[in-house]
Amino acid sequence: MPRFYFHLLNDVDAPDDEGKELRDLDAAREHARRMAIFSAAEAIKDQAHLVRSHRIQIEDADGKVLDTVHFGDVITVKE
Repeated sequence: MPRFYFHLLNDVDAPDDEGKELRDLDAAREHARRMAIFSAAEAIKDQAHLVRSHRIQIEDADGKVLDTVHFGDVITVKE
């Protein structure tokens, strides 16, 4: 199974040195989406705001960026 790395890029960048083995890129995207939702919720709870451009960057074992999940793409604000 391939290993993917999920780097959190926000006010304080947090590189993922461990990574996670997942079946494919679609599974990695779903994992990054869940991470982004959790991180966005924590930011709202702690700081009372969300920066839509903060993101989770997905890389492969060779360091190639495969995709990026922005916080603004996973959060919906409703009236």
